[in-house]
Amino acid sequence: MSHSIHQYRIEVEKLKDYGGTKKETAIRSAFFNLLNEYARQRGLIIDNITDWGLEQFVKQYNDDAITKQDIFHYVYAVLHNPAYRKKYELNLKREFPRIPFYDNFHQWVRWGEGLMNLHINYENTEPYPLVLSPVPSPFGEGTGERCKLKADKEKGIIILDEQTELHGIPSTAWDYKLGNRSALEWILDQYQEKKPKDPTIAEKFNTYCFTDYKEQVIDLLKRVCTVSVETMKIVEEMRNLLLVARGGYDPPTS
Repeated sequence: MSHSIHQYRIEVEKLKDYGGTKKETAIRSAFFNLLNEYARQRGLIIDNITDWGLEQFVKQYNDDAITKQDIFHYVYAVLHNPAYRKKYELNLKREFPRIPFYDNFHQWVRWGEGLMNLHINYENTEPYPLVLSPVPSPFGEGTGERCKLKADKEKGIIILDEQTELHGIPSTAWDYKLGNRSALEWILDQYQEKKPKDPTIAEKFNTYCFTDYKEQVIDLLKRVCTVSVETMKIVEEMRNLLLVARGGYDPPTS
């Protein structure tokens, strides 16, 4: 364990020059690896997939090679299937999801693994080639940088502030949603400049300024745009497979 702690400290030292979310994510990853190593050495890792659950999948698909990791990816894919989410929309709001046995099990596993890699490693994804477009200020250079962070979905534009816009956002990027908002809209909301209601906090601790994080936000928006587009490509493949195989019919749940 002492060796693992030493390695963790080395990794943290390497990360000190990073800034913002990249630094935070890297440190979390290093700490996760430390805990994972500790748990593995002591046999403390517990699978979220039970032996009973594994047995059901092995029997259903008559495939002894199926692993618990396969099931985890399969379930992750099914939960992103638009036909499943629409059919069981009300059920999913008030009870645990019931997972159907779809045909082409390993195809769903591949989709789930692809989705998981996209969503976990979003900060390492290739940035989408959005166009950074300066907006001339009527008051001259260096003025008018008030934070806006608004989206014009029809035009495929994100307005960062009074001087900068991001152009070229594909319409499908807005379709990948976390709850009732797209992933891109979540970012815009999280980086808004908001004045706290508490006067003491507003006066002494409200130091956030969008301008200080502008480059990071631009980079994050580009990467999440890639994640959104690639996610919707996989979702569309799911939709097409079910339409071809079952005419849009969702099989009964287990």
